Amino acid sequence: MIEIPAELAASQAKYNGEAGRAFIAALPARAEEFLERWGLRVTGPSMHGVASLVLPVMVARDGVPAVLKLQLLDEETEGEPVALRAWAGDGAVRLLEHDPGTGTMLLEQAGGTSQAGGSGGGGRHLSQMTDVREAVAILADLLARLVAVPAPPGLRRLGDVAARMVDRTPAATARLADPGEAALLRDCAAAVREVMGEPGDRLLHWDLHYDNVLAAQREPWLAIDPKPLAGDPGFELLPALVNRWDPDPAETRWRFDLLTERLGLDRARARAWTLGRVLQNGLWEVEEGAVSLGPDQVSIARNLLARHP
Repeated sequence: MIEIPAELAASQAKYNGEAGRAFIAALPARAEEFLERWGLRVTGPSMHGVASLVLPVMVARDGVPAVLKLQLLDEETEGEPVALRAWAGDGAVRLLEHDPGTGTMLLEQAGGTSQAGGSGGGGRHLSQMTDVREAVAILADLLARLVAVPAPPGLRRLGDVAARMVDRTPAATARLADPGEAALLRDCAAAVREVMGEPGDRLLHWDLHYDNVLAAQREPWLAIDPKPLAGDPGFELLPALVNRWDPDPAETRWRFDLLTERLGLDRARARAWTLGRVLQNGLWEVEEGAVSLGPDQVSIARNLLARHP
């Protein structure tokens, strides 16, 4: 019997309601189905992220270690195998098997790793590196490789995401308690309007933070858990700024400058799309009931807005 972590069940119920509860109820049988179908043997305890169950396994026919990832199929997760195939192991874990009907995937094991979207124990995440600036540089170089790939057809498109964000901004700002934060969110939306006519066509990971980069055997570091879309690489930068956040404005500027340099980005456009990520996060928070924005997001946005390109 496959153990279903209580935290995964709780997060599925919170974010996906009845569909999430049905997914959890079906997980034991689904796991057994794919263990048998793909000839797998479980080699360790169940692990999980916010949305997925991950089982360390061994492929019986050749003894290769891998991970079986089971998740609820939605607009974010359905693009994951598309992105992994496009990257073909260049900077990201390899996709070994995929079931389109359920979104279940068999993935390369990076090297004793959890591969559960940043949780569940296991191997070394980039977030464990004590030198934060070195971690930023590693993430920047990895990100530059990933966004060099053109987005395959069929992925979510940043232009559509941006248009919806701008449309939702007036209702969200009306619910913020601090007029200064409401004005900040409007400024973020204004920055997005300036660039949304050219949303880009690169393959974006969308969630490349330090816990989604794992030490590996095949390469020093590999990306996991993409939530891909097609768009401008500037939309990729905020996780590297906000995770392991340093309140010193100079540190935000250093990270932003390094990221834009390593990715070869136009700084003004990258700033606008980074403000777009602040807008996206702020909209989510307000729509879930918050009346204020996170201090890290506020600090980063004000820092970027105060800068010239």
